[in-house]
Amino acid sequence: MGLCARKDPTGWLYPTIILCFYGFFTFLRPSEPFLTPYLTGPEHNLTVDQMTNSVFPVWTYSYLAILFPVFLLTDYLRYKPVIILQSLSYITTWILLLFARGVPAMQGMEFLYGMVTATEIAYFSYIYSVVDTEHYQRVTSYCRSITLIGFTVAAVLGQILVSLAGVSYFYLNAISLISVSVASVSSFFLPMPKRSMFFHKKVVTKSVQVSSIEDIKSCDQEMSITTSGPEPEVIGNKHFFKVLLQLCKDIKECYSSKQLIYWSLWWALATAGYNQVVNYVQVLWEYVEPAQNSTVYNGGVEAVSTFLGALSSLSVGYVKVNWELSGELALAIFSAVNAGALFLMDYSTNIWMCYAGYLIFKASYMLLITIATFQIAVNLSMERYALMFGINTFIALVLQTILTIIVVDARGLGLDIITQFLVYGSYFAVIAGIFFARSMYVIISLRCMRSKNEPETRIQEQAQL
Repeated sequence: MGLCARKDPTGWLYPTIILCFYGFFTFLRPSEPFLTPYLTGPEHNLTVDQMTNSVFPVWTYSYLAILFPVFLLTDYLRYKPVIILQSLSYITTWILLLFARGVPAMQGMEFLYGMVTATEIAYFSYIYSVVDTEHYQRVTSYCRSITLIGFTVAAVLGQILVSLAGVSYFYLNAISLISVSVASVSSFFLPMPKRSMFFHKKVVTKSVQVSSIEDIKSCDQEMSITTSGPEPEVIGNKHFFKVLLQLCKDIKECYSSKQLIYWSLWWALATAGYNQVVNYVQVLWEYVEPAQNSTVYNGGVEAVSTFLGALSSLSVGYVKVNWELSGELALAIFSAVNAGALFLMDYSTNIWMCYAGYLIFKASYMLLITIATFQIAVNLSMERYALMFGINTFIALVLQTILTIIVVDARGLGLDIITQFLVYGSYFAVIAGIFFARSMYVIISLRCMRSKNEPETRIQEQAQL
C-alpha cells in the first residue's frame, strides 16, 4: 500500500497551454480589420448597401438563434466537442471568404461566423472543468490575455503587410485560414473533461491509502480530493429536466439583488450597442474614406484600441472607489462619453477623427464592462456567474437583433450608415440618462437616510454621556 495520493501540481499546466495556443491562433486573423475593404474590392465587388442591409445582419440573427442551445449543449457535451465545432466553423468561414462569391454566399459566411461567436462560451468555460479552483484566477488571466495578444498581433501584422509590403486583402485572408487551421488541429489535443458546471457536476470523495500509523497522521493533515462525474450516457431525460429546473431556481436567485439587476441591465444595453458599433464601424470608415482612394489604417486603429481597452481594464484593479455608491454614476458618465464619441464619428468627415472617436468609444466600454463584470462576479458563485453571463449576453443579443431589424435590415428602415451611427449615439445618450437619474436617486436617498439618522445618533451619544 502506498502513501496517501497527492494532487499533481502541474495538472493545470497542460490544458492551459493547449487552450492558450488554440486561443492565440484563432484570434490571429490579420484580415479581420480589413473585411469591408475586401468585400467591396475587386474580389467580391459588393456594395456598401448590400453589406450593411443584407450581409452583416445575418451574423446577429444567427448568433441569437444559436446562442441558447449552444449554451446548454456546451455544458452537456463537456466543452471539448463544442470547441472542435468552433474550430471547424472558423475554417469553413474563411474558405467561403476566399473562394465563394455573391450575397447569398456571404450571408452563409456570416451565419457560420455567428456559430463561431456563439461557441466562444466553450473556450472561456472549458478550463474551469479541468483545473482545480485554486488555479481559476491564474488560468482565467492566461486564457483571456492570450486572445487579446493574438488580436493585437494580428491587427499590427495586417497593417504592416498592407502598408509596407502591399499584400492584397485576399492573401491576408489566406493567412487567417492557415492560422485558424493550426488552431483546429490543436483543439483535438485538449483533454476531455470529466465534469462540467451543471450537467456533470463533480462528486467529491476522499481517497486515502495508508501503510502505517505515521501515514495516517500524514493523511490527516492533507487528504487527496478526487473529482469525478457521471458519464454522458448515465444522464437521462429525468436528470436533464432536473438540471433545467435548478437553472431556473438559480436564475431567480441571480436576479434577486437590485444592484445586480442594474449592473446587468447596463451590461445588456451597452453590449448590444457596442456589438452593433463594432459590426458596422468598418462600413462607416469605408464611407468616410473609401479604401480604393487611400491607404487604410484599420489594422493599426484596432491594435491601438485593443491596447487602450486592455489598459483601461487593467486600471480598474488599481482604482479605489466605492462602486456600490458611485458605480451607477460612473456608468452614466462613461455612457455619455460613448455617446459623444459616436456623435464625433458620425458628424466628422475626416477619417482620423472617426478613428479617434472609435478609440475613445472602445476604451470607455472596456473600462465599464470590466467594472460590471467584477461587480457581478464578486456576488455570485462560479456556476451562477456563468449562468448570469449567458443570460446577460442573450438579452444583449435580443436588443441588438431589435436594433438590427429596425435600423439596419432592408425589411425595416434600412437606414444609411451615417443615420445609423446617429441612432447609436442617441442610444448611448439614453443609457447615460437612465443611469444618471438612477445614480442621483441613490445619492439623494443615502443623504436623506444619513440626515434622519444623525439626530438619533446624537441622542444615543448624549444618553451614553
